Amino acid sequence: MAAKVRRELIRDVLLDLGEDPEREGLRRTPDRVSRALEFLTKGYDEDPAQVIGDALFTEEYSEMIIVRDIDFFSLCEHHLMPFHGKAHVAYVPDRHIVGISKLARLVECYARRLQVQERMTSQIAQTLLEVLSPAGVGVVIRAEHLCMRMRGVEKPNSSVVTSALLGCFQQRDTRQEFMNLIR
Repeated sequence: MAAKVRRELIRDVLLDLGEDPEREGLRRTPDRVSRALEFLTKGYDEDPAQVIGDALFTEEYSEMIIVRDIDFFSLCEHHLMPFHGKAHVAYVPDRHIVGISKLARLVECYARRLQVQERMTSQIAQTLLEVLSPAGVGVVIRAEHLCMRMRGVEKPNSSVVTSALLGCFQQRDTRQEFMNLIR
């Protein structure tokens, strides 16, 4: 279920920071933060298999299908700070293709949860494998983590790349074709 953050908790955080939650600029902040967290975690209210739904089509196409550069925003579960980037999602169909917008919706479904990038990458790949039964699935995600850029090690030019390669994407030639096409 999406966050239903009690406004009183946000007000208490403001007080703990030494702020006056009644001053003009902060008076409505607890409500705004609560609504923002509800939006940023709406993926908990979605069933990933239902995101794809009935957008499966029988097609005798057996070459790689890629949706590149799917923008996403998520929250790191360790610090509740944003990470954002691009996801590249590919599959080689075995009699069934999916409406391409559903691939972007699947990324969004998993991104709108408290996450770690590694899990998110695997979840997208596993869901496609289970729902489509393709010959293979490849997912590569490149993201910038504000928890690394703004705090902790403070490395502003760092990014994280994760991949999940299943089925025929574990074969060298298929993996290489995928990597070449997303560059």
